[in-house]
Amino acid sequence: MRITSKGQVTIPQEVRERFGLLPDTEVDFVVKRNSVHLVKGKPRSRESRGEGIVRRLKGTSTVRMSTDEILALTRK
Repeated sequence: MRITSKGQVTIPQEVRERFGLLPDTEVDFVVKRNSVHLVKGKPRSRESRGEGIVRRLKGTSTVRMSTDEILALTRK
């Protein structure tokens, strides 16, 4: 396995699945003598993945319609 010019490395799928390393999982690097260990980090916030998605999307719409108007369009 090689490190890219950007310092990135791909964690094999089997390892990600075994240790629950999902997208947006915080990880830390622990240096022990002459080796480096990748360990799961503590979450930086207590919000769920869904809450994070909603927070990032909130206020990004440019449509100036009410919820009722949007629902009426989807029901036609």
